[in-house]
Amino acid sequence: MARRPMSTSDHNLAVLFADIAGSTSLYERLGDVQALATISRCLALVRDVSITHGGRAIKTIGDEAMIVFPTANQAAMAAGEIHHKMAELAGIDYRRVGFRIGFHFGAAIEADGDVFGDSVNVAARMVAMAKSGQIILSASTAAALSSALRMNLRELDVMTVKGKEKDITILELLWQDSAELTALVTRPKLRAGKIELRHGTRMVQLDSETSSFTLGRDAQNDVVIADRLASRLHARIERRRDDFVLIDQSANGTFVTFEGEEEIHVRREELKLRGQGRISFGHPYLATELEVVEFACSDRKP
Repeated sequence: MARRPMSTSDHNLAVLFADIAGSTSLYERLGDVQALATISRCLALVRDVSITHGGRAIKTIGDEAMIVFPTANQAAMAAGEIHHKMAELAGIDYRRVGFRIGFHFGAAIEADGDVFGDSVNVAARMVAMAKSGQIILSASTAAALSSALRMNLRELDVMTVKGKEKDITILELLWQDSAELTALVTRPKLRAGKIELRHGTRMVQLDSETSSFTLGRDAQNDVVIADRLASRLHARIERRRDDFVLIDQSANGTFVTFEGEEEIHVRREELKLRGQGRISFGHPYLATELEVVEFACSDRKP
């Protein structure tokens, strides 16, 4: 029997994840049967509220629900109502139950009842950043909200997302009464840090525009290390928000010396780079003075 082709469509959607915070402690406190019933009722609340705002439940994964909406405004209104309704519940089952909510608006692919694509991945990162009672969204999603809803936003931080060249600014949508918002203080904006690398006469820089940099013997690397003890894909330096991390993936390891400190041997591990220093590949610095990368980190400042 021939297999029916998959039905797909590609368009903009607001993808929302609502995750029950503290579900593990809920099972410990209430027991399996009552905790499962409580979680089921909470997820049903999410589904019902979302439907009233034009949303469509895609699936539940354990104690998390995935909902899609045609617009960012609908997702924002549903998220706020979910938190309001949870706050109104006074039963003992709900005393310490809350949702973490994150959503993102952008291109998504629908295929046979499920949703895929970059918007799903970013929305998952948003909910992972949220705390109980919070609604977290990206800056591009904020731009898609109405001016009235944008008045209830505050910038939280900047996040590095794997696979994306530029950082994503994250914001919180404040759903409480406006009287409560006046006490909130917006975090000061910070200038992103950077790291400069010198290899011979060549100078390169990682900053907020670049997420990673590779080093090794193979010609495909950003910095090619002409040393027989270096691996073909020896290491990479990855930016994580305003930190820079050396990730060794070699056979012989990477040797890092911070200025004024003893040399550190990193093998199949990670090491946060700071200040100034030098990196050698496959053997200690004293064994070679040619294939060395010098680095200088500059910290973020207000």
